[in-house]
Amino acid sequence: MVAKRKRKKYKNSPPTGLQVIFREFLKDRVAFFSFVSLVVVIIGVFLWSYLFIDQEALMRINLQDRYSEPGEKFLFGADQGGKDILGQIIVGAKNSIFIAISITIITGVFGVIVGLICGYFGGWIDNLFMRLIDFFITIPSLMLIIVFVTVVPKYTVASFIFIMSMFLWTGTARLVRSKTLTESRRDYVLASKTLGTNDFVIMFKGILPNLSSIIIVELTLNFAGNVGIETGLSYLGFGLPMSTPSLGTLVSYANNPLVLQQYWWVWLPASLFILFMMLAINYVGQALRRSADAKQRLG
Repeated sequence: MVAKRKRKKYKNSPPTGLQVIFREFLKDRVAFFSFVSLVVVIIGVFLWSYLFIDQEALMRINLQDRYSEPGEKFLFGADQGGKDILGQIIVGAKNSIFIAISITIITGVFGVIVGLICGYFGGWIDNLFMRLIDFFITIPSLMLIIVFVTVVPKYTVASFIFIMSMFLWTGTARLVRSKTLTESRRDYVLASKTLGTNDFVIMFKGILPNLSSIIIVELTLNFAGNVGIETGLSYLGFGLPMSTPSLGTLVSYANNPLVLQQYWWVWLPASLFILFMMLAINYVGQALRRSADAKQRLG
């Protein structure tokens, strides 16, 4: 009898967050394939880049291999400097993913904290941060990023991440703030205040879990956007230093009509890789959003 009760209680207990996510990914085969592909690609890119590629040797110019076709000496051919395209894609993808993850984490954490504080407390704190956010939104942030990248002498990947993060946290802060304003008026928040619960406990243990679905989607799409911003700036020549491989630099070779028509292997693989990353991240983000919504409905 006791064993039957335990089994019945186990069956009636709500599923955990991981179980809800697993079920959602099993139902959406495209999202599941995208997630597995992303994990394999990200792990493979980092391992391959650190274990098998010497960046200095990769970026060394060898005019004898100039525009070598795929399969002659290199699997994906070579560019105008005789540098291996596949190696540049691997190292460039590693740089883009690392930069995008770093920017997403920094801007996500800062934006969520600012949004929670502004939406919960309101008053002069909200007014101060909102005017600051309005200022950042009204200025041409992309142009300022280009200016900072140009002005900073011998900038590195770390300085590039810092410059980008300075301007990309405002969207997350505004979104979280608007949702926190709604949540802070709900009965469970008012009851917690009446019981004397600490404000930060209410914000991070009460309100924040109810915003999880929105934050997950926002950060996932931000990650895809950050990959695009980095590659876009590198495409324009204002991204990573020229000595550092980048997907955007490879795509920019297509600006040359001769390369665009005759040497497709220089730019096409990098373009297809960027397209794959954007689509896969978006499919995974939508599945995570549905999982978070289902978990909230199930309690």
